[in-house]
Amino acid sequence: MFRILFHSPEIPGNTGNAIRLAAVTGAELHLVEPLGFDFEDSKLRRAGLDYHDLAVVTVHKNLQDAWAALAPERVFAFTSEGEELYTDIEYRTGDVLMFGPESVGLSAEVKADSRVTARVRLPMLPSRRSLNLANAASIVLYEAWRQQGFAGSTGH
Repeated sequence: MFRILFHSPEIPGNTGNAIRLAAVTGAELHLVEPLGFDFEDSKLRRAGLDYHDLAVVTVHKNLQDAWAALAPERVFAFTSEGEELYTDIEYRTGDVLMFGPESVGLSAEVKADSRVTARVRLPMLPSRRSLNLANAASIVLYEAWRQQGFAGSTGH
């Protein structure tokens, strides 16, 4: 399946929603420290409901540790400055879908990492800062999964 990577997420509710997203789609969720919360945070637990035990969630000390564990063939970095639209990508199982912290997005250094296959954007109206992190991940993951015929689901 696909792998979602949140680099330094700050808002516990977004990560809780991503845990739920991972559980219902079969995606893996990878979190790169520092995290803006701990796993005992009530907002994270509430947003993830009882899906924590059903999701594959891995926390990495830094991005280098994440790359070593993931050994990604392709990494798509989602940013408002992306050159490609998320719908123009032909996603493949195992792709890493990387998103940055809610307040600032991915740093220039992370976006320029040699492992990044493409910088990708979701369309938005002009003069808007960003889309909610969990919502952005959901939109992209479901497009990627749709392209795979919703493999493994009961709803196809």
